[in-house]
Amino acid sequence: MIASIPSPPFNVIEIGPFDIHIYGILMAIAVLTAYVIVVRRYVSFGGDRTTAERAGFWAAVVGFVGARLAYVSTHLGNYSGDWLGMFRIWEGGIALYGGLTFGTVIALVILKRRGGSYAAFLDAGAVGLPAAQAIGRWGNYFNQEIFGTPTNLPWGLKIDPAHRPEQYLDSPTFHPTFLYEALWNVGLIVFLLWIERRRELRRGTLFALYAIFYALIRFLLEFIRTDTTFRFLGVSRNGWYSVAVILGGCLALWFIYRRAPREESAAR
Repeated sequence: MIASIPSPPFNVIEIGPFDIHIYGILMAIAVLTAYVIVVRRYVSFGGDRTTAERAGFWAAVVGFVGARLAYVSTHLGNYSGDWLGMFRIWEGGIALYGGLTFGTVIALVILKRRGGSYAAFLDAGAVGLPAAQAIGRWGNYFNQEIFGTPTNLPWGLKIDPAHRPEQYLDSPTFHPTFLYEALWNVGLIVFLLWIERRRELRRGTLFALYAIFYALIRFLLEFIRTDTTFRFLGVSRNGWYSVAVILGGCLALWFIYRRAPREESAAR
C-alpha cells in the first residue's frame, strides 16, 4: 500500500498505580462538550439556565447508562462467563442510539416538570450532540474498534491482528468508519449553524434535520461495519433504527411546517 492510517500504539496512560484509558477521557470530553453547548444555546434561545443544566446533566447520566445497556443487550454472548465485563466501560461498547433515546426521554421529562421548551432544548442539542459524537468516535480509534470492511484505499486504517474479525485476519487495513462519521458530524454542525443563521426556522427544525442527516450516514456505514451481531434483509439493527429515525425526522418536519401554528416560528 502507498499509504494508510496507523492505529495508536497505546490506549492507556499510566500514572503511578492508575491506568487512564484514552477512551474514557474522550468520552468525558465529548459529554462535557455537549453539555456546555446545549446549556449555552438553550439560554441564548431565551430559556432558563437552571432548567437547561438540570436537563442536560440527567440526559448525560441516563443517556450514558442507556447507551451501555443497549450495547450489552445486543452482545450478551461476549459476557458469558465474564459478567463483570459488562461494567468495564473503558474497554468500549456503547450504543449511540440507546444513549440518544434514553437521554432525550429523561430531558423531556425534566423540561415538562420545570415548564421548559422542548423544541428549544432539542434545537440546542442539534449542535451539541454531533459535536460530542465527533469527539467520542476517536475513542473507538484508540480502542481499534468499530471499523469497516477491508480496503486498499490510501486512508485505510491499520488494525492489529488481535483486533481483527476472524474472517479478516489476513487483511491489514480497513475502512476507518470512525473517521467517516466524525467528519460527517463536523460537516453537519457547519451546515446546521449555516442554515440557522440564513433562514427563519421554526423551533424543532434543527433537531429534525440533525436526526435525518445523522441517521443517513449511520445507515450507510452500517453496510460496511464489521461489528454487527444481527442483520435482517442485509440491514443491521442500527440500520433499521436509522430508517425509523429518518422517517421520524421527516414526519417531524411535516408537523412543524404543516400543522404547528406559525407563532412558534423561531425568528432570528
